Amino acid sequence: MFVRTLQAAEKSDRRVTSETWESTRLVLADDNMGFSFHITTIYANTTTEMWYRNHLETVYCISGEGEIETLDDGKVYQIVPGTVYNLDKHDKHVLRARTELKLACVFNPPVTGKEVHDETGAYPAPEDMKKSA
Repeated sequence: MFVRTLQAAEKSDRRVTSETWESTRLVLADDNMGFSFHITTIYANTTTEMWYRNHLETVYCISGEGEIETLDDGKVYQIVPGTVYNLDKHDKHVLRARTELKLACVFNPPVTGKEVHDETGAYPAPEDMKKSA
């Protein structure tokens, strides 16, 4: 068993920031759980285009308001506290935050914590991360 706190992880290299979001990775691939678990903040009044072509993701909204648009079909879904969305088809999507969004995110396969979004908005495939390590 292992125990980790969000407060401690936020003060470590498990906290990753970008222009529109920050994410604290509480469970990563090297924890051998078969998934990774993150608490992510999307900054208010931002738009972020993403495409996890190598990962599936489930996201639960803890607080805030926004919307997600799936780009293949143009459908827009409202996000409010208590909403869960599942990117089960490697969906290309745009996340728009009207207010600051606090989200709990699960990735499968798990991320290592070293990934950065590429030009398409994706994280590299796990086997590509192993090659670059």
